[in-house]
Amino acid sequence: MKHVTDIQIRQYAVEFGTRLTDVQRKLREETLALPEGNMVTSPPAGQLLAFLMKTIGAKRVLEIGTYTGYSALAMALALPLDGRLITLDASEEWTAIARSYWRKAGVADRVALKLGDAITSLERLLADEGEGAFDFVYIDADKENYDTYYEYSLRLIRPAGLICFDNVFWGRSVADPQDHSSETVAMRRLNVGIRDDERVDMSMLPLGDGMTLVRRRA
Repeated sequence: MKHVTDIQIRQYAVEFGTRLTDVQRKLREETLALPEGNMVTSPPAGQLLAFLMKTIGAKRVLEIGTYTGYSALAMALALPLDGRLITLDASEEWTAIARSYWRKAGVADRVALKLGDAITSLERLLADEGEGAFDFVYIDADKENYDTYYEYSLRLIRPAGLICFDNVFWGRSVADPQDHSSETVAMRRLNVGIRDDERVDMSMLPLGDGMTLVRRRA
């Protein structure tokens, strides 16, 4: 068993632990060819997001950080016909790729992309949608603002709704006492804050680059 590598296990998880459409596969391939392609949500993580959404019957979903739209596509495919996903990003270039694949997958009518500063967009969502408007939130954006995104998400999520954070291990740097980069410090602060937050239930999973699930208590 010792000869089995982490890469082999990840490949096994993709092959036997996910159900990807042709559109999802093509979007992932195009994204991985980009210089920043490693930022894409992994297939097992996308599968988990869809599974969690269906488990709680999520109809109103918020994503902070769209990139090329792979995670949004996974979640949109899991929505009921009357469901809606709002996704926030600042890049017109990356989200142009996302839009094209949402159309190919037939889910463009369920996805609303809001371009611009995420914090400004979150302020507008609070004003327009109100507190408790969402069932599920996925956060995969600039790490230094994760604390801020968390607080907004707690206001926007309904009681018993779920918030999912990606990259909570931040390339394993959070466990390196010699790493004091601003993003690593921000992720450590978030991880401690969520662990100690009595407003929520939580579970940190060693999936991909680390995912933390948060359930807002009533």
